[in-house]
Amino acid sequence: MKTTLRKMGNSTGVIIPKAFLTELGFEHDDVEMTLEDGAIVIRQPAKDARLGWAQASIELSAEQGDVLQWPSIANRASEDVAW
Repeated sequence: MKTTLRKMGNSTGVIIPKAFLTELGFEHDDVEMTLEDGAIVIRQPAKDARLGWAQASIELSAEQGDVLQWPSIANRASEDVAW
């Protein structure tokens, strides 16, 4: 599809037809835009990797599973360090 670049304030924009967005399943206003091999690529943002962490930490704390882990991952050099 050929389209026109449009001036939008200090930027330039392109109108993306609703049919394109619907077919691609874009549901939100946020997008991820990159340059790849001379092309502008617009994708849905990756899901938040931390989604659900708050609830998981609450559940972990309730189960008393949030114990200090540092001693279990200490290395040999830690023996010589005075804390």
